Amino acid sequence: MRKRVFLLAAILFTTCIAGTNLLSGLSASALGQSQDTSEKATPDGLYSQVWTLVDTNYYDQTFHEQDWNRWRNRYDGKLNTLADSYKAIETMLASLSDPYTRFLNPEAFAQENNAISAKLYGIGIQMAPDQSHNIVVIAPIENSPAARAGLMPMDIILEVDGKSTKGLAVDAVSRMIKGDINTPVTIKILRGKETKAFKMVRAEIHIKSVSDVKMLTPEIGYLRLSTFMSQTAGDEVRDALSKLSPARGIILDLRGNPGGLVTNALEICNIFLDGGIIVSTVDRQSHLQAAYAKKKPFYSKPVVVLINAGSASASEITSGALKDNNRAQLIGEKSFGKGLVQSVNRLQGDCGINLTIARYLTPSGTDIHKKGITPDYLVPISLDDYKKAKGPWWADPNGPTAKRKPEDLKDIQLKRAVEILGNKLDNAQESIQLHLDSPLIIH
Repeated sequence: MRKRVFLLAAILFTTCIAGTNLLSGLSASALGQSQDTSEKATPDGLYSQVWTLVDTNYYDQTFHEQDWNRWRNRYDGKLNTLADSYKAIETMLASLSDPYTRFLNPEAFAQENNAISAKLYGIGIQMAPDQSHNIVVIAPIENSPAARAGLMPMDIILEVDGKSTKGLAVDAVSRMIKGDINTPVTIKILRGKETKAFKMVRAEIHIKSVSDVKMLTPEIGYLRLSTFMSQTAGDEVRDALSKLSPARGIILDLRGNPGGLVTNALEICNIFLDGGIIVSTVDRQSHLQAAYAKKKPFYSKPVVVLINAGSASASEITSGALKDNNRAQLIGEKSFGKGLVQSVNRLQGDCGINLTIARYLTPSGTDIHKKGITPDYLVPISLDDYKKAKGPWWADPNGPTAKRKPEDLKDIQLKRAVEILGNKLDNAQESIQLHLDSPLIIH
């Protein structure tokens, strides 16, 4: 059986579209031992394989301040079926208190492979646990059932088809929401102090990284990057920038972008950067490894970047790189704060495990995990702002019937970005004019 191993730096994946956010290409050595998956799975063999992977590669050598050896022979003689081993593995991994280290049964692993191919099915939301262990919506995917129904970033998922999600992990909630295409599911959420129920019909989710390209003014272009999951994200961004060639500067909108393939993040950073570190990883031995820009930028005009609490993982790598390299200023709200790196390993019996193997740092050496990235210009949006349609233009509470457009500039964060970029362009023009008006001195 062919081995498949990837690196991840992602928020916990989407429910029901099984959308992993992959980080690949930073370091092959960071993957640790490769796993032989050709052997037929046995309950004891599968359990032992996972224990060894964690023992060898987990980023925290204290294993959440416990003796990892206590798990090695804990279930000897007790695992009679593969289902028994699945439960034992999940119990063992839960002791790490790491929501990003997850066992994937054959169904979940197959869905993850579909996500890698951008073939996704479900309602189209990314989810993650918050600090209070609630399951929150990070972002609905563009034109998905969730987006059309009106689900919004930071909605807390309370119930699925009448069953409470309290105390459940993301995987468990995901299983509740999963189902066949064209079947209904009802999600009850908490938004501020208000509860709402949304009935949706599961569908195929079509993934495209660049969702909107516009000229907002004769001088300012707008590019919304809604995910890093598309295999063609870099080409999509270059094509969008070519369409915006009349602009003197652009707004890159990463709000509600939960991440994706981090090879895409590296490629997109290279589109804008003429050098410097993009991101660094720190493994369990505290070894630091950096990925550098290639010094061949495709786009050199001024850029500002919009971020919010739904900007996670690859979005944070990108925005952190552009900020720390003084390439762009950030506008909006603090980002999600996902700074851990996972490897995805195929196991015996077509199972898999997402295993945290490192943490990543922004170019300035900042650890953003559970902290997020603070924008240069903080522009908060209240629940009341959302209700008044002043939030992100695609997240209007009135749903698709509102027919909002970015150029209407009712979106207060986008409006502020236009003002800031406009001032930057005006100052640049004044500087050029002053230079041209200076007397010519001949020595």
